[in-house]
Amino acid sequence: MNISPAKENILKKIRQALSESTPLPFPQAEGNSTVFPSSLQPMEFEFAEHFSSLLGKFIYSIDHRELAAQLNTLVSQQRWGKLVCYEPKLKALLEKNLFNNFCDSPLADCDAAVTSCEALVARTGSIMLSTAMESGRTVSVYAPIHICIASSNQLVYDIRDALQLMKEKYGSKLPSFITFATGPSRTADIEKTLVVGVHGPKEVYCFLVDEEL
Repeated sequence: MNISPAKENILKKIRQALSESTPLPFPQAEGNSTVFPSSLQPMEFEFAEHFSSLLGKFIYSIDHRELAAQLNTLVSQQRWGKLVCYEPKLKALLEKNLFNNFCDSPLADCDAAVTSCEALVARTGSIMLSTAMESGRTVSVYAPIHICIASSNQLVYDIRDALQLMKEKYGSKLPSFITFATGPSRTADIEKTLVVGVHGPKEVYCFLVDEEL
């Protein structure tokens, strides 16, 4: 195979570049400091403000009993007949506090699905989920309504903090998929008209409990 002198010259430069490491042009950009200023209000307020502005529905609960009572009221008001939860620990906690509205319907037939989360990101109003969770990622994406239940100790300020939390929790065995759900699914692809609930749940509720789950 004949290689032209010009092509050989290019390949030579590529081989030379690969054999020599190139220093980072802006090493300070890889530091641990965040570019976002710290919030002047508690993270609970920060999360609730951003989450609500993204059409999410935020509910604060003092303890597990109040959480179950609020969830019972919501289900009754919305007339949801089929509520599913695929996380045994979370399901048992709610049933222990007199929430008994779960059914064994398949996900495709449910009205709403209840899950926990990995963390809540206050600055963006995002819910962090992963495939390491017992309900996986399918439930929060496929159900028409997603109800997330989180404790106040899962609140972090920024995405960097959430990822650090994952590293501390899972070490070198990070989940194969980590996602940040920021409000109900939405798109404005067609004529720049915002449509909610196209690629995922049309409504997202977040119950923040001031007690560990």
